[in-house]
Amino acid sequence: MLEISNLNVFHGNLQVVWDLSVKVDPGELVTLIGPNGAGKTSTVETIVGLNRHATGSIRFGGEDLLGVPPHEIFGKGLALVPERREIFPGMPVIENLRLGARGRPEWRKTLQHVHELFPILQERGKQRAGTLSGGEQQMLAIGRALMSEPRMLILDEPSTGLSPLLVGQMFRSLEQLGREGMTVLLLEQNVRHALELCNRGYVLENGRIILEGKTKQLLHDPHIERAYLGI
Repeated sequence: MLEISNLNVFHGNLQVVWDLSVKVDPGELVTLIGPNGAGKTSTVETIVGLNRHATGSIRFGGEDLLGVPPHEIFGKGLALVPERREIFPGMPVIENLRLGARGRPEWRKTLQHVHELFPILQERGKQRAGTLSGGEQQMLAIGRALMSEPRMLILDEPSTGLSPLLVGQMFRSLEQLGREGMTVLLLEQNVRHALELCNRGYVLENGRIILEGKTKQLLHDPHIERAYLGI
């Protein structure tokens, strides 16, 4: 579904990603892990059209995305949950969710599914989004993305700032989405959770992919055990 080949990403004259190649098949959960500053967010911003200073190839559903405006990429079914969530704090929860539906006439059916996945959003429906806890805001950001009925979901560091309890709850929700057949690319620093959730993984360090493979194998890779798992 998503195929990235030999991607080089720049911020002005500064190159931050080199020759990155990543593939995500339909219905697959894939993680891109690495430390802060590795180039994960720069990569995802390029995928969704927020950064156009790049060379290489990004194809989604057989279509080339490089140079395509973000709203057109969103319209093709590629939804991003950004690291900073980017909710509208002064608006009620329900209105934040409706914005994600892009005026789709069947939005109520999708809303029911979002409420089943995140019941707290139904309870807080009339509450201003800015008054939610950090974990609830993250659920809202994911729910808003799901309201567009995306073909693929990209999540950028969704566990950032959450308590261990809420991290576990969020990953269980992502696991449920995987069982339902959602295609997911997960960018994470919480390496153990990400590798336990996903089917395959890539390790990005200093702007380059240094490891890739099945997550069960990566969990026992000496470099990952030493650098990320403290083993």
